[in-house]
Amino acid sequence: MNRSELVAALADRAEVTRKDADAVLAAFADVVGDIVSKGDEKVTIPGFRPPVAAPGPPPEGGGPPARS
Repeated sequence: MNRSELVAALADRAEVTRKDADAVLAAFADVVGDIVSKGDEKVTIPGFRPPVAAPGPPPEGGGPPARS
């Protein structure tokens, strides 16, 4: 989902205009960015899990050969 799709989904769910949903999303991102950039706090929202990167493919070739 990209930003415009997220804004559209928020607007539909909250029954507001896309312009209003975009403004709220921008403000949310600014506030969270300010808090996280300070480094002394983390943002916790009950019921909201942060995005998790999908695991990548396993490494190829393994490590160096074992010594005897």
